[in-house]
Amino acid sequence: MEVIKWLREYREIEASLEWKGTFADYLQMVIKNPNLALHAHARIYAMIKAAGVETKGDQKKYHFFDKELFGLDKTLERLIEEYFHSAAKRLDVRKRILLLMGPVSGGKSTIVSQLKRGLEEFTRTEEGAVYAIEGCPMHEDPLHLLPMSLRPQFEKEYGIRVEGNLCPVCRLRLDEEFSGEVESFPVKRIVFSEEQRVGIGTFTPSDPKSQDIADLTGSIDFSSITEYGSESDPRAYRFDGELNKANRGLMEFQEMLKSDEKFLWNLLSLSQEGNFKAGRFALISADELVIAHTNENEYRTFVANKKNEALQSRIIVMHVPYNLKVSDEIKIYEKLISQSDIRNVHVAPHSLWATSVFGVLSRLKPSKKQGMDLVKKMKIYDGEDVEGFNQKDLKELMIEGEEQGEGMSGVDPRYVINRISTALIRDEHACINALDILRALKDGLSQHTSITKEERENLLNLISVARREYDEMAKKEVQKAFVYAYEESAKSLLNNYLDNVEAFCNSTKLMDPITGEELPPDEQLMRSIEEHVGVSENAKKTFREEILIRISMYARKGKTFSYESHERLKEAIEKKLFADLKDIVKITTSVEHPDQEQLKRINGVMDRLINEHGYCPICANEIVKYVGALLNR
Repeated sequence: MEVIKWLREYREIEASLEWKGTFADYLQMVIKNPNLALHAHARIYAMIKAAGVETKGDQKKYHFFDKELFGLDKTLERLIEEYFHSAAKRLDVRKRILLLMGPVSGGKSTIVSQLKRGLEEFTRTEEGAVYAIEGCPMHEDPLHLLPMSLRPQFEKEYGIRVEGNLCPVCRLRLDEEFSGEVESFPVKRIVFSEEQRVGIGTFTPSDPKSQDIADLTGSIDFSSITEYGSESDPRAYRFDGELNKANRGLMEFQEMLKSDEKFLWNLLSLSQEGNFKAGRFALISADELVIAHTNENEYRTFVANKKNEALQSRIIVMHVPYNLKVSDEIKIYEKLISQSDIRNVHVAPHSLWATSVFGVLSRLKPSKKQGMDLVKKMKIYDGEDVEGFNQKDLKELMIEGEEQGEGMSGVDPRYVINRISTALIRDEHACINALDILRALKDGLSQHTSITKEERENLLNLISVARREYDEMAKKEVQKAFVYAYEESAKSLLNNYLDNVEAFCNSTKLMDPITGEELPPDEQLMRSIEEHVGVSENAKKTFREEILIRISMYARKGKTFSYESHERLKEAIEKKLFADLKDIVKITTSVEHPDQEQLKRINGVMDRLINEHGYCPICANEIVKYVGALLNR
């Protein structure tokens, strides 16, 4: 059986990760490869970089988060560059608690989860290998065995800085078991695991009256006191708090701002000095990233409390807003659907697109730019050019939006996926389309008790806007399917247009291929195409010259100019073709009992929708009927 083979291979891989030796052996390894001595923040940054970095102009895209997070490239770049990169260089930002702040279901927990899972995988690689003192309850850095007086000399000689002290358990063992002979102290390789509480910890506050600080810093082992005689004996103490076990890696502090004050006091020393107090011991060194997440209201309440000023100064807040790009919002819903039991239900093309339009519109803030409405802004954000605006306006719009708190409110993806699930379960369809989802979203608003009447009215209006956008998309899809040999038709129309444009710009005439007669450029044809994209009579000369320049540029680069090589020309050609076909589509889709020719045409459209555009027989039939009804209104 394949499964047995997999199990054997798994055991072999696990066995290959094991290594044991002495501190003397480890010293030889770390001198050859100083990366073994990375501190926690530097290790996390190295892990993120190892997944790949793509640079476009002054923007960086880190691929570490690609599989789970979409539309947060700018946020993640800021997080990695301003926090992790700086912390990896031992700058002061390393001494700060990282607090992710943003709306619900915006990706905060996913960022933390990705870092945890990433560390588990990274420490299983040679590049991310981590070694610890064997038997240490805190899995501490073997270099802590180096006496303080030798560390400056060690750093000068090998360029490796050592920070932190031995934990009480290892110090006692060094004296009693090894008589101070650090070279013989055992060292082993460790692999981070949240499940086994190695290098990754999670603290969740509960009732402060019943929860003990021991959950963070460990506790006295009362059963051992009689054996060792003192509460200050390290052997009579369990170093099993989350701060202990997360050493060398990461600790997630869930709902940190809701915690009782006594649980936050330890963070003051840990963040600034890299140590904390536990039991009747000296300060215990800990090298770990403390990361928390919260929403905006909780943070404002926390800041308003003057008692929190000391901790507030030790926190770096990173805003994690909602995604604002429709194309990335689709990826979020596709991911959530793939993780559910509804993944086998067919979702009609453009259904998630229409849903994403609604979601993104709810998060956008109105622009002060004249002529810029929310739909245009949405399209600009998603990389499209719209009438009167283009991608050059993007940066200015984003700065304006950031000042308005854009993306910090609106419809969250969880609500949307819940409504999609409701539509599927309620209708028990094998296929679901955009209208089903938009209807479910609308119905859900009446049950949404956390929004005001004004907010509900605004969201209902945005559902209507998303419906109008979908209607246009649906008409275009069906009309395109009605064009037989669409590419050939577009190419023929393009060539005819370009011949006339060239003659117009060069003040020459065209030769009729049949009669051989010289004819002036067909102004009626050119205008019938250009008017579809709003080219005025005064602007037609500039538009045509721009087309010729683009053709010349393509020719110099050895590229072939097609109708898709110029965005506005592409739109004009398509609209012209669709306009010519509109009557045919209306008649064919609205006839209750189509004749043989009309039936053949409908079947051809259905086949093209199914084979070329991703429809199933159910949603293909529905969209053809729907578009027919739209065109006959």
